Amino acid sequence: MKSAFGLNENIAAAISYLLGPISGIIMLVVERENKFVRFHALQSTLWFLFMWIIFWVVGIVTGIPFIGLLLRIIAWPVMWIWRVVFVGSRLFLMFKAATSSEYKLPFVGEVAWNQVNK
Repeated sequence: MKSAFGLNENIAAAISYLLGPISGIIMLVVERENKFVRFHALQSTLWFLFMWIIFWVVGIVTGIPFIGLLLRIIAWPVMWIWRVVFVGSRLFLMFKAATSSEYKLPFVGEVAWNQVNK
């Protein structure tokens, strides 16, 4: 089945993960009919917004004088793991979408699935 972009639905769904929430939002706005593409676009938007918020919160908290230094020491290895999860999840989800799988992330995937299938 084709998407609104004229691409195969699995390619369009994979593209929705390419730029995180930016590509997800673009796909959501343009694609109005294809539920497979809309599911992946919404999951991408929700997942990567969540990931970005975590980065911002940790950045703000570690910027607090005195306490921030201690938190930076603790947060540094955790944030490297978080970055690996960020990149790894992007690649994994793009692969799942490209192979026509409706893989649902815990919580975020269920929310996206329920919204698309209302």
